Amino acid sequence: MINPLTYIHPNAKLAENVKIDPFTVIHEDVEIGEGTWIGSNVTIMEGTRIGKNCLIFPGAVIAAIPQDLKYSGEKTIVEIGDNTTIRECVTINKGTNDRGKTRVGNNCLIMAYSHVAHDCIIGDYCIISNSCQLAGHVVIGDHVRFGGVSAVHQFVHIGRHVFIGGGSLVRKDVPPFIKAVKDPLSYGGVNSVGLKRSGFSVERINHILDIYRTLYNKGLNTGKALEFIEEDLPASDEKDEILTFIRDSGRGIIKRFSKNDQDDDI
Repeated sequence: MINPLTYIHPNAKLAENVKIDPFTVIHEDVEIGEGTWIGSNVTIMEGTRIGKNCLIFPGAVIAAIPQDLKYSGEKTIVEIGDNTTIRECVTINKGTNDRGKTRVGNNCLIMAYSHVAHDCIIGDYCIISNSCQLAGHVVIGDHVRFGGVSAVHQFVHIGRHVFIGGGSLVRKDVPPFIKAVKDPLSYGGVNSVGLKRSGFSVERINHILDIYRTLYNKGLNTGKALEFIEEDLPASDEKDEILTFIRDSGRGIIKRFSKNDQDDDI
């Protein structure tokens, strides 16, 4: 059902059972999958690809041009996977020449007033709480959870199954399977609760704990800790994923929390 007060460009491609509420604008070169609902006063701009059974709430703006002065009008897109919910007043900018697209995965929830900048890649089953701000080129793995009012620096990578505490400023890469909390943002332990909910066994979680105890609690520098993990801890997919993430980190990873890093109370 498409309300007659909606504007849809004749070149937009909509599945037959898409529902669009009044005062929404759909530009050209837009594709919307079956079962998707788009609320009122939404703007879906050129280059948007929305999957099946999505919910787009009022005030959202999808695929506006990047807020990047280097953008010169190149043809890029925004991809939104199936079963994803975009709440009120969320903004998602299209990509630049760097990646050519901004992507939000399947089964995600992006809560009200959040911003996803150009060339961000968000995995599946992610929850981004209210008023989170993602700068350009951020990469987020599957099953990541953000507390509200968090901000992520450009080019930061966040691994799978990470929990980011509310109000966080994420300046460094965050390795998989952990909690990132406090100020400055620091290692806060393994995300055991999230891993259990995702079906990880106690044995796998304990193995991940052993890896991060070595990395953060043994007093070794990162290079020595990685050597110890590589040589002395049992092989596993999780170990390979953690080692690869840290070695490939462009910004460096978050550190263990130290009281000396705390800001002085005013």
